[in-house]
Amino acid sequence: MELIPMFLKEMEQEAQTTRKMLSRVPDDKLDWAPHERSMPMRTLATHIAELPTWVTMTLTTDELDFASNPYQKQEIHTNADLMAFFEKSLEDGKTQLVSENEGILNEPWTLRDGETIYSIRPRHEVIRMAYNQITHHRAQLGVYLRLLNIPIPGSYGPSADEMNF
Repeated sequence: MELIPMFLKEMEQEAQTTRKMLSRVPDDKLDWAPHERSMPMRTLATHIAELPTWVTMTLTTDELDFASNPYQKQEIHTNADLMAFFEKSLEDGKTQLVSENEGILNEPWTLRDGETIYSIRPRHEVIRMAYNQITHHRAQLGVYLRLLNIPIPGSYGPSADEMNF
């Protein structure tokens, strides 16, 4: 069974839900966080928007070492910036979901911080983890939006806000 076509199809399907969720992020609440230990909405939404680029990173490198590759924060000032960044990240991620990369999906990929190794996994598992991270963080964003009384879009069917009760 080939995984690349499945990954591409899933990326395209999940992008529809991600777009709907990110489109609800209000410009005037980008610095809002529900708790002092929570990320500001800008940081959370930007992270969701950048996660498709992990596909490219996973398929074009052997590892991510936080010690030698410090995080480069994307500057987002408006929802329009956020949406454009997501579309750019999505296109980036799709560039490597090509049949030529099917053969490397079982090769190891490492996540580390210098000498501290967090994981060594086959590349296909790292891609799956990135997809799961998108879903996980979208759910977090849904909580932020709910607390701000912003209607939540449906993900795998209609949300309570889209239902007529």
